[in-house]
Amino acid sequence: MAENFDVAEPAEADPLARMPMRDEEGELRGEFVAAITRAIHAADRPLLCEVVAELHEADLGDLIAALAPDDRVTLVEITGADFDFSALNEVDETVREEILEELEPETVAEGVRELESDDAVELLESLDEEDQEEILEKLPAAEREDIERSLLYPENSAGRRMQTEFIAVPPDWNVGQAIDYMRDTPDLPDRFYEIYVVDADKHLLGAVPLDVLLRARRPVPIKDLVDEDRRRVSALEDQEEVARMFGKYNLVAAPVVDTIDRLVGVITIDDVVDVIEEEADEDLKALGGVTSDEELSDTVWTIARGRFNWLLVNLATAFLASSVLGLFEGQLEKMVALAVLAPIVASQGGNAATQTMTVAVRALATRELGSYNAMRVVLRETMVGLVNGIAFAVITGVAAVAWFKIPGLGIVIGLAIICNLVAGALGGILIPMVLERVRADPAVASGTFVTTVTDVVGFFSFLGIATLWFGLK
Repeated sequence: MAENFDVAEPAEADPLARMPMRDEEGELRGEFVAAITRAIHAADRPLLCEVVAELHEADLGDLIAALAPDDRVTLVEITGADFDFSALNEVDETVREEILEELEPETVAEGVRELESDDAVELLESLDEEDQEEILEKLPAAEREDIERSLLYPENSAGRRMQTEFIAVPPDWNVGQAIDYMRDTPDLPDRFYEIYVVDADKHLLGAVPLDVLLRARRPVPIKDLVDEDRRRVSALEDQEEVARMFGKYNLVAAPVVDTIDRLVGVITIDDVVDVIEEEADEDLKALGGVTSDEELSDTVWTIARGRFNWLLVNLATAFLASSVLGLFEGQLEKMVALAVLAPIVASQGGNAATQTMTVAVRALATRELGSYNAMRVVLRETMVGLVNGIAFAVITGVAAVAWFKIPGLGIVIGLAIICNLVAGALGGILIPMVLERVRADPAVASGTFVTTVTDVVGFFSFLGIATLWFGLK
């Protein structure tokens, strides 16, 4: 397959047509990566530039991630101005940092100049201040100031996500003037959905959607079309809140204003999609006790160090649960069946609690669960735990009696199952709510605490009821 790159085929000049990048299932083809690797080692600039020019930034990012670390940097250096630096925003942060640190500041600066401001900020924000400054000083003053201003905003804020390229016009213009301005201005944003109306001090007065503008006659004053109630975003607002607003009000773009309501940027739907993916990824990792910045490309030591602390917390809570078993050591020695069945009670409670916790964490994140409906949701989850507890009490009780031929054992484990599933339901809903109230991340801390509750309650209820029922001491 590799020889196809060296054969001139006028009917199919595009190298991607001769060797598709992906297979039928959309996966990256190993033959394609191998061919690109050979081209990199051979310094075949014409071929690499042709391939890079044809690839979408997301596809180019996938290709970069698939290459060996040294080949990634070489690809950027060989293709030079033909390389689209926005592709580096499509790879893991670890990979991006490795590439940027290996490249000359002048090379990075040239690539940054071709990016929109939000992409440039995303590319540079992971670097330390010294590296940022070294790259920024190679940029023209105006571009440098825009990026530096965005980097001053808090991490994960709208100011970091916004692009500073937008179209703003005064209220005394008419439609014709606005359209002519857009036609004559060379540095328009690559993609925009509305124009903004500002006063002489750049205070935002409102917005005019493009569809409204293009339907109006040229002499119509812009102030007659402006939507003065246009939803706007504070530059200091958390990006998760911005994403929630976009989803709630079906927005495709929103103006960003500073503390005195001056227009400083715009956030578009493509930025919000990235935010949603990042937040979902962060919450999913948090539920598993994994740090939000862990990437597949990280080293063994980095990953192990990031996971160690949470595993240590889990170990401490496991000792707490096991200490409950120690309280009933004598009873366990007298009836082996208790030691066999105790983990079943704890496990069922843990699974039920995880179900409730997952729903609760999601509802808190989407603001569907609050003080206005907390009591109703808690009661509902408690009843769900009770209903499932009764059902599994019957199933588990029958199985225990059939297994150990001890009639009373079925009643004991049945009562314990009911207790633990109700406790799991309450823990699964109340613990995330308490963590949210004290401004801790429910997704991060809920799992360990909820599991501890169900283990302790499960062991204690089962062994305690068994002690009373069978008169064990």
